[in-house]
Amino acid sequence: MSADITVVLVHGAFAESASWSGVIHRLTDAGIAAVATPNPLRSVSTDAQNVRAAVAGIGAPVLLVGHSYGGAVITEAAVDNPNVVGLVYVAAFAPDHGENALELTGRFPGSTLGETVRAYPLADGTNDLVVDRDLFPGQFAADVNAADAAIQARTQRPIRDYALGEAQPASTPAWKTLPSWFVFGDADKNIPVEGLRFMAERAGAVTIQEIAGASHSVMVSQPDAVADLIVEAVGKLSA
Repeated sequence: MSADITVVLVHGAFAESASWSGVIHRLTDAGIAAVATPNPLRSVSTDAQNVRAAVAGIGAPVLLVGHSYGGAVITEAAVDNPNVVGLVYVAAFAPDHGENALELTGRFPGSTLGETVRAYPLADGTNDLVVDRDLFPGQFAADVNAADAAIQARTQRPIRDYALGEAQPASTPAWKTLPSWFVFGDADKNIPVEGLRFMAERAGAVTIQEIAGASHSVMVSQPDAVADLIVEAVGKLSA
């Protein structure tokens, strides 16, 4: 591949772009350009449009990396997008057509997220959802040091409930046509680890890396491992 690959990082629900800071630092040290693009967390369709716009602004080639709900967004944003050359899922959803984040979470045992979520009504009849700030560290970031986890709790971006229940739009999700890599922790309390394994295996991932003891906030607690997998993906795609 003639042009250098740019990594575009997409955060998920209850997170924000700074959650990628440790990963970006390590990618920069490896000589890889990386950008964390904002994710409004309003709907899969509109959030994917925002990512497509970011990708178009960068040009080709781009490796999309999504965390959590951001996985559904990159899955849609990469469809029929000639600028995107691969996908990395970081404790992330990789839905098939018609699936949604809520259904995939409930299909497998182990998630305790629902017990910690608080809803705030919006004018259109939907709700913004946040993780209770006092419960956030244990639910979302149990392996992150307490001070940093508390900051994550207070800087989290709310997600509109519609986004979590929206069926994946594309008839052929991008992981069926592009190479993918998956990394996640076996102590994830948001997305059941059995579900993460299922999605990774279904996608025929090039590499599936499961990190012992890592929480849902694996890109914060294990930035070396996450960055190393991205570097691996860039290397293979550049060969």
